[in-house]
Amino acid sequence: MARLGELIPTDVDDAAIRVGGRSVALTNLKKPFWQEPLVTKGDLLRYYTRIGGTLLPHLRDRAMVMRRYPNGAAGAFFFMKRAPEDRPPWVPTCPIPHHSSTIDFPVVQDLATLLWIVNLGCIDLNPWYARCDDVMRPDYLNFDLDPVPGADFARVRETALIVHEALDALEMPNYAKTTGSKGMHVYVPIVRGPEQKDVWSFAKALALRLAELHPKLITAEYRVAKRPRARVLVDYNQNAWGRTLASVYSVRPNHFPTVSAPVTWAEVEAGVKIEDFPMETMAARIDAVGDLWKPLLQRTGRVRLMKYRWS
Repeated sequence: MARLGELIPTDVDDAAIRVGGRSVALTNLKKPFWQEPLVTKGDLLRYYTRIGGTLLPHLRDRAMVMRRYPNGAAGAFFFMKRAPEDRPPWVPTCPIPHHSSTIDFPVVQDLATLLWIVNLGCIDLNPWYARCDDVMRPDYLNFDLDPVPGADFARVRETALIVHEALDALEMPNYAKTTGSKGMHVYVPIVRGPEQKDVWSFAKALALRLAELHPKLITAEYRVAKRPRARVLVDYNQNAWGRTLASVYSVRPNHFPTVSAPVTWAEVEAGVKIEDFPMETMAARIDAVGDLWKPLLQRTGRVRLMKYRWS
């Protein structure tokens, strides 16, 4: 992993590097993307280069929504769905009908495209839940656990364990990661078949039930003004068609470059924290524990959601 990071030079501001037989133009490598500690755009690109072999299987064949931070994590950002017309010819796209038009989203299939995306200022990566060959049918469902003001991360962990217990009771394999921001994500690998609206319906039914069982801890209230304080939102609406969440191993545009890191349930029980996973240590963690989210990529061990009631 360390040798791959050396592809990105440290002594120049702009460079063209060769990756997989392709030339990738990189710009503003010395530009600060975080101030304290100082982390440059080049550092961000070196991180994604080092962990690319683990990350890429989680991105392949999925449309990518670009959230661009041209001036770093503290600067203004904007969303961009359509792949730029001046993109390199080797950047593939995924055409998706959207309202009255079709949008050609970029697809990250290899390291060259990953670096091209990050060079545009995409600090985190936001892939679709469904693959491009059938954008209506996702292959996992998710629960986004987001603390309401007044709730700390200990309450997020407590909620994650309740979601874990509920899914285990349904014999649904489930995997956790920190968001790298404030909360946690819990994912369930499913066999493709139900459309996104049906996956959303299942997630909503379970979230509402958990909020009913644990009213002092959990809310499923989507209207911000009506959410009770100090609860954790089990956000089922993140399963809606066209929504995205930050990918596993994504760096997040916070005041400090933390990563959306996969964790074991034992680590959640032991009190894992967001700040346990800074960008600079993630490559070493992958070397030590491997890809904890590899089951999300496998054909076996997936849930047939059709056998469960959605309401």
